[in-house]
Amino acid sequence: MERVYIFDTTLRDGEQAPGFSMTTEEKLQMALQLARLGVDVIEAGFAAASKGDFEAVKLIAEEVKGPVICSLARALEKDIELAAQALEGAERKRIHTFIATSEIHMKYKLRLPPEEVLERAEKAVAFARRFTDDVEFSCEDATRSQREFLYRIIERAIKAGATVINIPDTVGYAVPEEFAQLIEDIRNNVPNIDKAIISVHCHDDLGMAVANSLMAIKHGARQVECTINGIGERAGNAALEEIVMALKVRKDFFGGLYTNINTKELYKTSRLLCRITGSFVPPNKAVVGDNAFAHESGIHQHGVLSNPLTYEIMSPEDVGFPSTRIVLGKHSGRHALKSKLKEMGYELSEEEIDKIFEKFKALADKKKEVYEEDLEAIIYEEVMKIEEEEPVKVLHYQVQTGDKLLPTATVVLSYMGEERTATSTGNGPVDAVIKAIQKALGIEPKLLDFSIKALTPNTDAQAESRLVIELDGIKSSGRGVDVDVIKASVQGFVDALNRAILRKNYILSRQRVREEGTV
Repeated sequence: MERVYIFDTTLRDGEQAPGFSMTTEEKLQMALQLARLGVDVIEAGFAAASKGDFEAVKLIAEEVKGPVICSLARALEKDIELAAQALEGAERKRIHTFIATSEIHMKYKLRLPPEEVLERAEKAVAFARRFTDDVEFSCEDATRSQREFLYRIIERAIKAGATVINIPDTVGYAVPEEFAQLIEDIRNNVPNIDKAIISVHCHDDLGMAVANSLMAIKHGARQVECTINGIGERAGNAALEEIVMALKVRKDFFGGLYTNINTKELYKTSRLLCRITGSFVPPNKAVVGDNAFAHESGIHQHGVLSNPLTYEIMSPEDVGFPSTRIVLGKHSGRHALKSKLKEMGYELSEEEIDKIFEKFKALADKKKEVYEEDLEAIIYEEVMKIEEEEPVKVLHYQVQTGDKLLPTATVVLSYMGEERTATSTGNGPVDAVIKAIQKALGIEPKLLDFSIKALTPNTDAQAESRLVIELDGIKSSGRGVDVDVIKASVQGFVDALNRAILRKNYILSRQRVREEGTV
């Protein structure tokens, strides 16, 4: 089996996309995660582009171990010298130099005749070899270049010392069959091509970056340049996660080709990039989107619950995704509802499930998704038929905080009618008050998820909190809304606590009834 090398350019080409700029520290954080992911090469930046880019490449070169650290450089000695300086501290380093090879670029951008472009490429590679044995050469806009010229410049670059030859589809112009043929033609017409690794770098202007990359790999490319979440110039680059999982899932088609990527880190890496850049991936994004392992259709849900392979060609665990998500909506069936109720801790008779299903369907027709709290309301109304008071009530709380104060909260609450008081500190005002509530109750549920968002754009907007906790093995969600972020958070936490306690009491009561032999 042959290996395909993963060259990640999230920090260079990816960052060049509008809205995706990162600070030096953010780039380092991302680079460390890319190393954990197992990429072979990290293109840390374009050292000559700015002082900030130089410092980022330098810091990553010094701090990140494992992958080859690379800097881009134009076919100019000053660019190559700066790249070499930035990479001095790298454990393993590569200089990636490039020049445009298409007629339109040579005429209108470079304003150079083809023969001078050939000379510049050759000299640039030879100069880069003074600093490292690992030199990559790229033919910018290769897919719109004349073939004979392309063959000549690749041959000259390899003779000058290039160890990797990159064939970029710079403007996303190629289609898969055509791009595959280009790789074949280069292999058949460049006499010394066996002395270098063929790399590809595809853009997604026509939505075919991943398909082009995969077809190039199928036809002999052994390095693929890509980015996390497919970010990059214009419509973006080929998405790393899609290429890696395509090779893994379809080993039969790709002849056993493999990468050294730790796929269980893919979801985590995607989410880290989103947090750093303030971006998000579409829900339907392959591999790492929120809906990648979500199912709402009753037929699909039934199949997945019976055997995930019916509708999932990879497991969520393979990419580090939390789990398959069964979304309850108007397309969901009885099987999915029953499974969800069991997951929530409710053991119900078929007659009780029938009642709940009827109410669930009526509600699902009115809203996009039915949440756990919606189901609990139906259960209390249709099955439990109890008017039990909420066990926990916050009577009063006070928080002291400031830029030079340790956040401290005091709460007075009622638990099952008994008044309790506690004080605690925290990392922030919300953390402090939640810890004080836990201290007063003598319980410490596990916080699984916490989010807060503004419902309107103004500074006096209402904040909505959503929390998911786990208490004694019982998962519960809660919601709070208020103009005060702290109050909204307290409401959400207490709401989740009360649901968990009531659910626990319900489960215990059902167990007692069974033990007494009346059910």
